[in-house]
Amino acid sequence: MADKTIKASENVPGPYYVDEECIACELCVNTAPDYFKMADDRPQAYVFKQPKTDEEKDLCEDALGVCPVDAIGNDG
Repeated sequence: MADKTIKASENVPGPYYVDEECIACELCVNTAPDYFKMADDRPQAYVFKQPKTDEEKDLCEDALGVCPVDAIGNDG
């Protein structure tokens, strides 16, 4: 389970986030590229846009579900 106390600093405010346990597998970026990006200065993903519609939330939930180290959280 993702830990909101160690969120990546690049995450935009909102319910979805990536924590420092990310291993840069890029599965979230491949699954939901409109919401997840890889950091420029280190091997880690982050949430750059929060979903608004149910369809967008479903994409982010799909990304959360494929994360092999549970580094994606949803506090919504």
